[in-house]
Amino acid sequence: MTARDPVARHYGTAGIAERALAALRAANGPDAPVTPEALAPIDHFHGRGVVATEELARRLDPQPGEHLLDIGSGIGGPARWIAAHYRVRVTGVDLTPEFCDAARALNAACGLADRVTIIEGSALDLPVPDAAFDRAYSQNAIMNIADKPRFYREAFRALRPGGLLALSNVCAGSAGPPYFPVPWAATPATSFLATPQETRADLEAAGFAVVSFRDTSDELRPAQLRERERMEQSSAAPPLGIHLILGERIHEMRLNSVRSQIDDRTRTIEALVRKPG
Repeated sequence: MTARDPVARHYGTAGIAERALAALRAANGPDAPVTPEALAPIDHFHGRGVVATEELARRLDPQPGEHLLDIGSGIGGPARWIAAHYRVRVTGVDLTPEFCDAARALNAACGLADRVTIIEGSALDLPVPDAAFDRAYSQNAIMNIADKPRFYREAFRALRPGGLLALSNVCAGSAGPPYFPVPWAATPATSFLATPQETRADLEAAGFAVVSFRDTSDELRPAQLRERERMEQSSAAPPLGIHLILGERIHEMRLNSVRSQIDDRTRTIEALVRKPG
């Protein structure tokens, strides 16, 4: 895959790491340390930011010394945070060349280049060996994947027997398609949402045993109502935020994402599944 791929073209902009580090120094001072915590407002490019990563990591429960796979690793924020907090190695795979370049630069800036490896590649043909990982996770990446059964089969292949996969997915709601643009797609052409029921069926068809599967939409709705009100009142970006990845268009995208959740055009699920063995 190259930057000509429409999904990579949606996400990719030059100079992401440079913008992130410059904003971090402007906000925290030129000599402030570059750490996963300091970068967290910028580099957790999914709903609810680092809080969602913390929750996913607790579900996945990685053990020191294990090797984890991050499918759709973005600019590497979750991989760095989990590697630092759980003393594990993480390999991230992402389609977007600019995201991979930024992730490697930020890994080095954090002193984590020996613990976090980034590979440019497709989730539908993961460039990793069979049964190479103790655990895997993916956060809000599969919305860009039309062939979801293949995505789950590839995750299954990459895990050792007994390995766990944790997911946070945006799914299809009952009230029609989401409002566009959203953070993962400017138009319906690169947005592919499955229902929660279809998601569970695809995971089981790939061979996974379901440990837990929760639709979290309703419990998150009060916070989303507050977020919609805040965003409708002000479009001002904070000093540190994911606008440093996607630019000013992110305000409209995030507002549409919140509106889509509130209006039941999208739903959110959290799942933990196991490869038998």
